Amino acid sequence: MQVILLEKVANLGELGEVVKVKEGFARNYLIPHGKARRATPENLAEFEKRRAELEKAQAEALAAAQEKAAKLDGLTVQITQKAGVDGKLFGSVTNFDISEALKKQGFDVPKATIRMPQGPLKTVGDHQLKIALHADVVVTFTVSVLSEQA
Repeated sequence: MQVILLEKVANLGELGEVVKVKEGFARNYLIPHGKARRATPENLAEFEKRRAELEKAQAEALAAAQEKAAKLDGLTVQITQKAGVDGKLFGSVTNFDISEALKKQGFDVPKATIRMPQGPLKTVGDHQLKIALHADVVVTFTVSVLSEQA
């Protein structure tokens, strides 16, 4: 299926590009989230009329993401969990837990933007993670998992 991108999508393309994607990806993610539209002649004509408006909105979103990134860059978040004597957690620290800890510090970060390449954190210690605020803005921060004294 061919779609017109209404914003920059990581690993796919820039605003205004017509790209070919799998039907399910377009129907289940791109179109419902407002990131793309089907590439029909009517939609192409409508996009060209709205191009300046969409470019301005994208520039504003990028500026807001960069401003938020300046505040988050190098931040350390402490999370306390029950752990055994060997440093392994009873359970794990997920992106939801990290999002809640960031909210307590005054940062509203959706859990979907937190990148955890090795999956949930299962050991005590400092872990370097990333937050993807925008397709072009990725911030590194530290999650310090502490052992809870019972």
